[in-house]
Order: sequence, then structure tokens, then C-alpha cells
Amino acid sequence: MIDIVTNNYVDSSCPFAITKFSNLIIKYLEENLEDSQEIIILCIGTDRSTGDSLGPLVGYKLKPHINSYKGVHLMGTLDEPVHAKNLNEKIREINTYYNKALVIAIDASLGSMDRIGYINVRKGPLKPGLGVNKNLPKIGHISITGVVNFKGIMEYMILQNTRLSLVMHMADIIAKSLNRALFKLFNSNYKKELT
Repeated sequence: MIDIVTNNYVDSSCPFAITKFSNLIIKYLEENLEDSQEIIILCIGTDRSTGDSLGPLVGYKLKPHINSYKGVHLMGTLDEPVHAKNLNEKIREINTYYNKALVIAIDASLGSMDRIGYINVRKGPLKPGLGVNKNLPKIGHISITGVVNFKGIMEYMILQNTRLSLVMHMADIIAKSLNRALFKLFNSNYKKELT
């Protein structure tokens, strides 16, 4: 049997992926989030490429739940994606209006064949566009990436030919994991305020 959690990777096809991944997110939030600090969830990608639509799909799935959490803001959905052409503008907006916020950046990635379908969370920024050799600014205090396909030559073609069912499934796992982590985090903070 394959180990479903390796370091900070979770296999999205595991039946317990949401529980495992949300626990990793909670760990990172508890280690990095200061009291009453705002959170920005920045979902990067475009709806014009199947493989690169992971971020906007996560944003789309999270959008109905975000208003439940005070001080949590969402950027990047299917309707308003954050991509290579407007990323600098969004970073300026974050630095201007939310300069003390903790930023969780989410993006698709390319990796080895045996890691396709795995989701990773780690401390530190992600570098959007790295898989397709674009030079974009780093962003995020916590980064979440999903390996949607393998890295090789002609990365744009690989992203275009990525299975939508895989990307949708991974987006579902990430969105549900983030929602579960935020719910647990805000519930525990609420319980502390009552005592």
C-alpha cells in the first residue's frame, strides 16, 4: 500500500485525503497565524487551460463559504481569475490593503509521474509559472500546490491536455480541506473567547 502522506504531500485519491490535508493546513496556520491576523486565500491560474485551472476552481468552490469567516478574503475564482497578466496588480492590492495578512497561495504544478494527483502544503511562497518557464513574482506565506501532470517538454501542451476530472477532484479536496481547517480554527478561537 502506498503511503498517502509523505512529508507534506497527500494523495488526493486517498479516502481520507480531506482529513489528512486539512490537518496539515491547520498545523501550518497554527504555526504561522498571529492573533486577529487577516487571511488572504490567493488562487492562481486561468480557466483557459485545463491543467492551470486548479486555482480558480478552488476559489470557485470556496467562494460560498468564505463569508462565514471574519477576516478571511478570497482572490481568484473562475469569474475573476488571478493569472500571469494581473498577478502583479493583485500583489499590489494585497500589499496596499492587506499588508499584514497571512497569504495562502494556491496553484497547479507539474511534477514526476508518480506524484500526479498529490497535493502539497508548505511554509513559504510559491513561484507561479515555474512549470512553464514564466518569470512571475513569488507570493504567499503558506503555499499549496497540486501536481496535475508530469513535467517534461512542451509544458503548455501538457497543461492543455490534463484531465479535467483530475483537476476537479483535486480542487474539491483542497477547497474542502481549507474550509474544514478554517472551520476548526475559527471554532477553537471562538471557544477560547467564551472561556
